Amino acid sequence: MFKLTHPKPWAKMGYAARGLIYLTIGLLAFLSAMGWQGEKTGSKGAILNIKEQPFGEFLLLILVIGLFGYIVWRFLQGITDTDNHGHSAKGLAIRSGLVSSAISHSVLAFWVVKLLLHETDDSSGQSASATASEYLSSDIVTVLFAIIGIVVIIVGIAHLVKGFKSGFKKYIEFPADKKNWLVPICRFGLISRGIVWCIIGWIILRSTFVAGSNEDKGISEAFEWLSTAPYGSWLILIVSIGLFAFGIYSFIESLYRRIDT
Repeated sequence: MFKLTHPKPWAKMGYAARGLIYLTIGLLAFLSAMGWQGEKTGSKGAILNIKEQPFGEFLLLILVIGLFGYIVWRFLQGITDTDNHGHSAKGLAIRSGLVSSAISHSVLAFWVVKLLLHETDDSSGQSASATASEYLSSDIVTVLFAIIGIVVIIVGIAHLVKGFKSGFKKYIEFPADKKNWLVPICRFGLISRGIVWCIIGWIILRSTFVAGSNEDKGISEAFEWLSTAPYGSWLILIVSIGLFAFGIYSFIESLYRRIDT
């Protein structure tokens, strides 16, 4: 068993787990855009789809272990500053985002564990907010959701900037013979995820202040919003391919990311 004091194997498992989720999200969204199936997209839909596969529960068990690795690594990144972001306002903001990522993925891992223990009805449509509320043992208030919406938009913008400027290259040691095609995939994946995150943040803010709803929103709601836009099917198709690319990007990180202890 890996020691928590040696984060490299945990980080690699974590990036691979994130990659599996986003590959599935991208594939489901692509199939939905092509009219081939109408299954729910988003993290929850992806996980339910994995569960329905042969040896699905075993795959989910591996996924939970990977998510745990990702949570451990994100906490270490944020708290011990493994990437040397420093104590400036920008550095602290990035580190806070890493810790927030650990928390959000721990909520997802908690839901998957409940699914494996058959303590949640996977056909009930239980919202992510209900799971989060139970996990955090507190009521989610309007102000908190407004803050979440703003943070999600900021994270989305950060992904856009990182994608356009290829900021990920200083953390990933690309093999020289594969760099020419790996870098464009990473850029496309990060930009696509950034677009989706900005849409999710806007939907959260709108539902909080306009509709007075405190329900959590996610990728599936972002796709629903895209479907109402002009050329919505084409937009969903492009974004779904982008999220699939982000899944590949996550596997690339699992293989080649520089992980300092």
